[in-house]
Amino acid sequence: MSDQDVHTSPPPTPVKQDGNEILTFGCRLNSWESEVMRDHARTAGLDGAIIVNTCAVTSEAVRTARQAIRKARRANPDAPIIVTGCAAQVNPAEFADMPEVTRVIGNADKMKAETFAPHILLGGNTKARVSDIMQVKEVAGHLVDGLDGRARAYVQVQTGCDHRCTFCIIPYGRGDSRSVPAGDVVEQVKTLVGTGHQEIVLTGVDLTSWGFDLPGQPQLGRLVQSILKQCPDLPQLRLSSIDAIEIDDALFEAITGDQRVAPHLHLSLQAGADMILKRMKRRHLRQDAITLCSRLLEARPDIAFGADLIAGFPTETEALFSDTLALVDECSLAYLHVFPYSPRPGTPAARMPQLDRSVVKDRAARLRQKASEALERHLTTMVGSVQHGLVEKPGFVRAPNFAPIRAQTGAARSGAILPFRITGHDGKELIGDAE
Repeated sequence: MSDQDVHTSPPPTPVKQDGNEILTFGCRLNSWESEVMRDHARTAGLDGAIIVNTCAVTSEAVRTARQAIRKARRANPDAPIIVTGCAAQVNPAEFADMPEVTRVIGNADKMKAETFAPHILLGGNTKARVSDIMQVKEVAGHLVDGLDGRARAYVQVQTGCDHRCTFCIIPYGRGDSRSVPAGDVVEQVKTLVGTGHQEIVLTGVDLTSWGFDLPGQPQLGRLVQSILKQCPDLPQLRLSSIDAIEIDDALFEAITGDQRVAPHLHLSLQAGADMILKRMKRRHLRQDAITLCSRLLEARPDIAFGADLIAGFPTETEALFSDTLALVDECSLAYLHVFPYSPRPGTPAARMPQLDRSVVKDRAARLRQKASEALERHLTTMVGSVQHGLVEKPGFVRAPNFAPIRAQTGAARSGAILPFRITGHDGKELIGDAE
């Protein structure tokens, strides 16, 4: 799974609009799809429902979603509770058996407008309506008018995944990789730029697999270059998480040669030891990651890297874990998503020899400490610089390389890109003033 912010499933912030409340767990793609569902529900006349969009990437994510469902029922005794998302797709019976749940719908069904017609959604006695995701062959290019006000908008260009990493359940929740045609993507970007969005984020489950199912099998670099060429008024284009081994020549050229592409890449690395990477069934080796980051830094020195890293994968020795720790420095990683390995039933890794949970937790804590040190080092290098940051909300800005800026002055207007002089940091955020 390669989507940026995918593995984090904190308690969601309920979003209640048009009479329906949406609880979203997991990745940015889920957040985008929740907005699509909100639009569908409003158009269909659904009112007073609670829609829970679940994540399946870890057992903890599923547990947290179940807790949220029970809490929602206690707070809203009469509201219909509709459960969807990857966890619902992978194991619909687990949610259908919950007395708090009214309906369970699958990942393909949640993207269809007709699903949310009240007489269809709430009618009948069938509690779980989940179609076979592996039979879905297309992905519709729904247009959502931004998740962060006018600051940025997310454009889904791909969903699903053809890879079968041994730790990952997501292909069974999302199906095989499907791409939105380039022309549809470009038109969406044009529309969003026309409505004032300063940054467009391309998102997907396995973003760098975009195009392999389309005629001629174009690669992501071609799509990015088409967007840049055909949308000259687009101030900034950002990529969500990508698979390091699938960066094609055109994509490398766009990232390093066009300043409108944000100098930030979140890489799906997962581990720093070749033995563990092979047991994960990843398609890159340790040196591939180091070489890529070195080439990118040489061509564009202002670029910053994030990465997903898993601690405590089955059979991981202390020496193998040390390779992952060292990778943080060797790849100059700045932003880490650290995850203690969580066995997912039905995946090959769940059948491998497991580490003691105390060892997994200890290694995750050590890796998080390494992450904190890496972030502080990265922020320190930016003190004294001027960053043209995107104002996400009053007082909070995001630098092009993804560094967060707590703006003391001049960040009142959300959606604007403004210059900020960086005066310091607190270890987590930069501190700056508008120029």
